[in-house]
Amino acid sequence: MKVILAIDQGTTGTTVAVMNVRGKLLGSVNTEFPQIYPKPGWVEHDPGVIWQSVLKGIRSVLRKGLCKVSDIACIGITNQRETALLWERHSGKPVGNAIVWQCRRTATFCDGLRRKGLEPMVRDRTGLVLDPYFSASKFRWLLNSIDGVRGRARKGEIAAGTIDAFLLARLTGNVVHATDVSNASRTSLMNLQTLDWDPELLTLFSVPRSILPDIVPTSGQLGHTLAVPGLPDGIPITGMAGDQQAALFGQAGFERGSAKCTFGTGSFILMNTGHDKMHSDAGLLSTIAWQLPGQKVPVYALEGGAFICGAAVQWLRDEMGIIKRAPDVEKLAEQVTDSGGVEFVPALTGLGAPHWDADARGVISGLTRGAGAAHLARATLEAMALQNVDILRAMERDLGRRMGILKVDGGAAANNLLMQLQADYLGREIIRPKVIETTVAGACFLAGLGAGIWPDTGALERVWQADRAFPARLGTSARRRRLQAWQQAVSRVRTSA
Repeated sequence: MKVILAIDQGTTGTTVAVMNVRGKLLGSVNTEFPQIYPKPGWVEHDPGVIWQSVLKGIRSVLRKGLCKVSDIACIGITNQRETALLWERHSGKPVGNAIVWQCRRTATFCDGLRRKGLEPMVRDRTGLVLDPYFSASKFRWLLNSIDGVRGRARKGEIAAGTIDAFLLARLTGNVVHATDVSNASRTSLMNLQTLDWDPELLTLFSVPRSILPDIVPTSGQLGHTLAVPGLPDGIPITGMAGDQQAALFGQAGFERGSAKCTFGTGSFILMNTGHDKMHSDAGLLSTIAWQLPGQKVPVYALEGGAFICGAAVQWLRDEMGIIKRAPDVEKLAEQVTDSGGVEFVPALTGLGAPHWDADARGVISGLTRGAGAAHLARATLEAMALQNVDILRAMERDLGRRMGILKVDGGAAANNLLMQLQADYLGREIIRPKVIETTVAGACFLAGLGAGIWPDTGALERVWQADRAFPARLGTSARRRRLQAWQQAVSRVRTSA
């Protein structure tokens, strides 16, 4: 039986998964890799280590017998998005480390552009705010800070891109230099109307067009494998999208108004706005969801994201030593009925939507002599849910109407306590799918469409299945009090910043 191989290259690890043509996920392998923190607020990855994690994942799924190499019909890619890197065009060798989307090193530069009154122009063309989160200022930093690289770029020796473009280049033996439209829409360099690199934005960020990849649809014939260890030449690569767009696709969010929240390193909420590019007055982003074969106009989305979500649990594990494994946080938090007044605002790399405060830093408040590890664990889960309430309420203001159900996915969606807290604080029913690895599912769905395995999105809607619903149980008054306490905690963080 033919299968689809998905590469989900995330912030803390790479997952390689296999899905059959009936839409069943046969299994997956995750390979973690280290985060690099050269200075406070700086975050980097070694692109060579990322590539090796991809190769290791491919070897592992084949070794485990999840599929035979001859069964692979096509490959789909999904990835951490705004992370930026440079590499040698002909060898594929990285030029220095990648600057991760969480990194704040370019905050001063972005502030300078904002003071010059340039944010309205950037936002009008790209749908994005001026923030170090996005790729453009990271490309500029790399070009200016690595000795000799700008000169090499002028000679045509250097290629630039986000992780999807790097992986596509490596998978195709450095023959193809392309990025999909969803990832390109996260760089602050692509015009949402023309779907091409914007000359004025390229000048603003000092990024030469010659180093950037071609912009292609999210589904279709993108390239073929060439000289990839463990894989034969000629396997078509037919789907590629940023992880959050892939998750919305994997949730079968094909209709205008469909929304999902992914609980990963950060938490990200996307709502399908159809073929209309919406302007946000509430601190959200306009972005491209996907562009399918034959679509001249892409599908757009509204997005809001919190930089730190699951990463807060990793912080409890790795830096505080409160838990040994990330899933342990649920059992620890269940030891108490509430956080005991403890508030944790996990602005460890600034605040994202709808606040956009790059200088904010995390704060734990409300500590008493009786506060313990369980209260901090509970406060962490509550913060993960409350951040999303801020985003979803901003989205409702933009839409001018109340949202219905919210689909959830990502690793932390398996945490039943967290899902119930999200339903309670949002006051909406939460639906969790059977396949919570929806970024993987989205990559497979896009690749399968591009390869002709599924004829259309209607066939994919029949594949998607719900696992469990979490109805809101918290009363209106109690919800209002909890949200007020959270807003007070967030205001203290922003004041201190």
